[in-house]
Amino acid sequence: MTKSSTRRWPLFRYLADILQDRFLLPTKRLIMLLFLGTPIAVTGYLLGTGYQGFWMYNGLIVLACLIDWFTLPRRTDLSLQRTMPEQTDLGHSFQVGIRLHNKSGQFLGYSIVDDLPITFEEAGLLQGQMQGTEADITYSTRGNERGQYLFQWVYMRWQGRIGLWWRQSRFSAEQSIRVYPDMSAVRGYLASLQDSLIVDGKKIIRRARAGSEFHAIREYGYDDDPRMINWSASARTRRLMTNQYRPEQGKVVTIMLDCGRLMGVEWNGRTRLDSTLEAAMTLAAVALRQGDQVALLVYSNVIKTYISPGKGLRHLHVLLEATYDLRSDFVESDPAKALEYLYRQQKKRSLMVLFSDMENYLVEDQLGGHLWRLRRSHLLLLLSLADPLLHGWGKGETTSSHIAYVKAVAQRFQLDRRAFQQKMTGAGIQVLDVPADQLTVTLINTYLEIKSRDAL
Repeated sequence: MTKSSTRRWPLFRYLADILQDRFLLPTKRLIMLLFLGTPIAVTGYLLGTGYQGFWMYNGLIVLACLIDWFTLPRRTDLSLQRTMPEQTDLGHSFQVGIRLHNKSGQFLGYSIVDDLPITFEEAGLLQGQMQGTEADITYSTRGNERGQYLFQWVYMRWQGRIGLWWRQSRFSAEQSIRVYPDMSAVRGYLASLQDSLIVDGKKIIRRARAGSEFHAIREYGYDDDPRMINWSASARTRRLMTNQYRPEQGKVVTIMLDCGRLMGVEWNGRTRLDSTLEAAMTLAAVALRQGDQVALLVYSNVIKTYISPGKGLRHLHVLLEATYDLRSDFVESDPAKALEYLYRQQKKRSLMVLFSDMENYLVEDQLGGHLWRLRRSHLLLLLSLADPLLHGWGKGETTSSHIAYVKAVAQRFQLDRRAFQQKMTGAGIQVLDVPADQLTVTLINTYLEIKSRDAL
């Protein structure tokens, strides 16, 4: 069991303070000058003036070291302030600024290393010189995992004008930053005022004229349905006008996020949970923009978070705050428990979108009974990320008995997944088993298609 730093041996605390905050190191210049004294002493020895040359040369070095030591700015003369954003998106670079204050006003050569969390991209050594009382240093980094992280220390070494000594210390600069899922697709949708949306380079049709709820009267277009022409409005304006309809608003979309062991599996540097979370937040933004309400349930082997239905884009911020630091648990998830919980919580008919892994669907014995009960009052949509390894193994060329066995097993797993999809489809439950790069666009198109035919 470790002891608090205030209860450790006083000598240990003193040494730790010296090494971390008040340590003095020779620079390369001083080391080179010391080595340069060797040929000078040898030459003086051959000329019969070895001792005089040795003591004179080293005396000058000692004098220069003392002058450099006493003119070197002290720890109390320096202060550091770090500035950085409070939040950023996963994988997006951002700027960090460090303002260095030097009350002594003396020349300063510095080397700075920021105390970055291990999941952030290293910025390297920040070096420079300053003459005056202030200097601004900037660098860029990015977070590679979601969550909240603490930037605590800034480590610095500095030298004076002569440059024979490095003084090193650390400065406390505690700041936290939140790394959110990549929301570029969501922002692209919210900024779009057209009838189509580009997500990951793919076009999504919004079907703005589909639905049964009257929305507005506008001028007739060449591709409009002639049956929707509003003859009264056309007579008043003397222009051909048409009625515009939209899907009924105010419906409930319930997002269920699995945070079990299988969702922590990585592929191309990203976990399944990362991919599904970004798709879920995009779906939430689309549904809220369409006027629907969105609820959220996060589970593994227990219920971790539940957010009741809310509407408006402000509710999207609530969902983000609840999910940006989600981590997969090293336990088997229990979707049956989550569905049972929702059955008690969600009485109003809703579209329930379950983000999980196909293996959980296949091995969960009690899942079918809960799905049959919920489908009577809710519309269910099950999502899973396709396994690229299974696809590759199932399509590989058979060159040995071992590869043949692997290929047979992979094809068997694929057949099981297709059989489950067919079984669910026959029961009126839609199942999407798609690659990670197609998950968002497929999900949004499916949701808009459900809205366009008023299935909710």
